[in-house]
Amino acid sequence: MDHLSSSQINLYSLCSLKYKFQYIDEIPRSFKPSALALGSAVHSALSWFHKMKMNGNKVKLEDFLKIFDVDWFSQKVDTVIRYKEREEESKLVIMAKEMLALYFNNPCSKVKDTEVPFVVPLINPSNGESLGINLEGFIDLIEEDDGIVEFKTSAQTMKQKDVDENLQLTAYSYAYEILYQKPPKRIKVVDFVKTKKPKRIEFVTKRDKRDYQRLFSLALQVLRGTQEHVFFPRTGFWCKSCEYADLCKSWQVDGAEATR
Repeated sequence: MDHLSSSQINLYSLCSLKYKFQYIDEIPRSFKPSALALGSAVHSALSWFHKMKMNGNKVKLEDFLKIFDVDWFSQKVDTVIRYKEREEESKLVIMAKEMLALYFNNPCSKVKDTEVPFVVPLINPSNGESLGINLEGFIDLIEEDDGIVEFKTSAQTMKQKDVDENLQLTAYSYAYEILYQKPPKRIKVVDFVKTKKPKRIEFVTKRDKRDYQRLFSLALQVLRGTQEHVFFPRTGFWCKSCEYADLCKSWQVDGAEATR
């Protein structure tokens, strides 16, 4: 292992067996949850929108929504989208376009960069110890006044507490501070809520050295766990949308038989 991402750390914490299937065994996923596909298409459209604006190009709402259509189509090319019960593709697409229209009418105006990649060392802020692997990822948006923006699509309105404890935001703040040698002015979350009439809600949070210490400690435990081959299933509501649910059940049966 030569790097970690906040997604990997979160996944190992949620279910280390799924982490193994996805990142160690690299088993292809048989489907993609609709929420993941929608979030990816919305993010891609937003990134295009910001790049166009940064280059001084005028953007029409019609073109913005067409870009989403292309991104949504690309989500379905190589995999099956699995929808939730009573969820329909046509209604989901309409909802996504309503979300994008909300943003089009009130976008982040002073954009410095979008989809910013980072590869930074994982360092213990208390003693300077290096974990020996990098933290990698992408920051959705950086504003001209040194603010970080993260876009989310969620089924329910996020809570401030969840935003304050979000590991992904901690990783972005940590990476920004290393890249630019200064902390971000703020971390803003633009949350598009998938209600009957979509809502756009914003949250602002911040991070400090204690948060970076927690990030390092979690990364250390993930590294140790993978090196020692500690992988086991953790069941919960997330199992309903897990791409490896059937494989997980087989793994449990095999494990049980092996102990007989």
